Order: sequence, then structure tokens, then C-alpha cells
Amino acid sequence: MMLLDTNVLIEIFDRRSEAGAKALESISDSGEGIAITSINLHEILYGLEKYAKPVREVLHLPVIDYRKSDAELSAKIEVEAERSGAAIRRTDAMIAAISINNNAVLYTFDLKHFTPLRSLGLKLFPQA
Repeated sequence: MMLLDTNVLIEIFDRRSEAGAKALESISDSGEGIAITSINLHEILYGLEKYAKPVREVLHLPVIDYRKSDAELSAKIEVEAERSGAAIRRTDAMIAAISINNNAVLYTFDLKHFTPLRSLGLKLFPQA
């Protein structure tokens, strides 16, 4: 399974985005099933409400919920990142935890934020 990060979804929904077109091609070529997290769904729906974008296709994607085990892991990720001096956004820690706990590959354009989490078992696409 491949989880799509919010920045990938935004590019895909922008029909003029070359990065979005390449992302769709990569997803198709991977043969993986795709899903989003409940955190990504929130971020997209927030943007839709705020900017009144008519992109509701996101509601058709399977959603992986944020569970207790994800909360435990994301809290650990966030604290360890702060202690190392490389703070991570809370939502990024939550998305990473969902991905790790579901043994899913995270497709993101924010490799800088997520690459340090590979040591915890986070699998990234494209690979960093």
C-alpha cells in the first residue's frame, strides 16, 4: 500500500502541474494500492473549505485512521526530533506513524522532513 502525502495530492489535483502528472504516472507504474491518512484528509478538506477549491475526488480515496498506536509512535517521533534539534511538524509525525504502523510506503515531496525517520522504519517513495 502507498499513502499519499498532502503535497502529492495537491499537485495531482492541479491539472496544470507537471509534478502532479509525474506523480500519477509513478503511482500507476508502482502497481501499489493507494490511500491517504485521516490527517491528510483533514489538511485537504481544510484547504478546500478555506480556498473553495472544487476538488472533491479526495473523498473517494480509502482513508487510514489515526489510532492509539499511531498516537504513541507519533509522540515519540516528535519528542525525539525536538531533542535532536530537528523539530518535525506534528501532522508530519502523525502521518509518519500511520505509515510505519501500517507497513505502508509514504509518497511525499517533503523528503527533507521525512528522510530522518527512515531509521524508525518509515518507507518513502520516491526513495531518498
